[in-house]
Amino acid sequence: MKVALLQGGRSLERGVSIRSGQRVTEALLDLDHEVEVLDLGPDLVGHLDKHRPDVVFIALHGTEGEDGTVQALLELLDIPFTGPGTAACIRCMDKSLAKYTLREHGLPTPDWVTYTEAAIRDFGAATTFGSAVKRVGLPLVAKPASQGSSLGVKVVTQLEQIPGALITALSYDERAMLETWVGGRELAVSVLGDEALPVVEAIPTDSNTYDFSARYEIGGASFECPADLPDGDAAEVERVALAAYEALGCSGFSRVDIILAEDGPQVLEVNAIPGLTETSLLPQAAEAAGLDFNAMVQRILDLATA
Repeated sequence: MKVALLQGGRSLERGVSIRSGQRVTEALLDLDHEVEVLDLGPDLVGHLDKHRPDVVFIALHGTEGEDGTVQALLELLDIPFTGPGTAACIRCMDKSLAKYTLREHGLPTPDWVTYTEAAIRDFGAATTFGSAVKRVGLPLVAKPASQGSSLGVKVVTQLEQIPGALITALSYDERAMLETWVGGRELAVSVLGDEALPVVEAIPTDSNTYDFSARYEIGGASFECPADLPDGDAAEVERVALAAYEALGCSGFSRVDIILAEDGPQVLEVNAIPGLTETSLLPQAAEAAGLDFNAMVQRILDLATA
């Protein structure tokens, strides 16, 4: 099969994307596919239209690659591609929109408020920070509305910390969220096709938050897969994850991040195109389900071209 692999891009997750792409490229070559590795650039659309690969494997993370931009272009070119379609990517990338969608489907997600940079700068929205705290409580989590890999995330324990935390979050995106902090076990459920893979639990080694370094630096966190959960809890976590995946319109593969709190699972976000690096959670879950990395990559291709 002639496969065009997209990696790199211009987002803050470029390095992670390249690592994902390199690993997938090795697998595709092992599987005897013909592979062309491409980065985002002004000649991309014309090149794809001219050479017409059988499928595009999207190993891009963050803006442009994961927000529906590339997916919309590939749909116009009528070239199959891996992972969710345009609409699902738009919903997943915008965490606030994703949470509204989850709420509309009756799915549990921590409460939140969203601020734009313009609202704070031009409209005096800072006067509402006290009201936001009354709504979401303390501690809370400040985060960019449209970034992945825990970039720009701060835990806030006092009202006075909100301006600084929002400045950090807004340095990554034009919109930021204040979200209820929910204590519990940090879980990830990867979905391949319409099947929930074994639950992974992330256990950070040096901090209380599973942040960028914990995700992508070897030794930054330890993982347990399958997570040691009572059967009833595991089944409920998988049910909620599949429901979130379907509510957002995902297809192919994605990863649902969940906090298992005392009162049950809470969906934090859905990653439309999760990492495929040596420390990423989807490959670990696939391996626990009996799929080595090459078999998982082939399954992703099969889903894209079915």
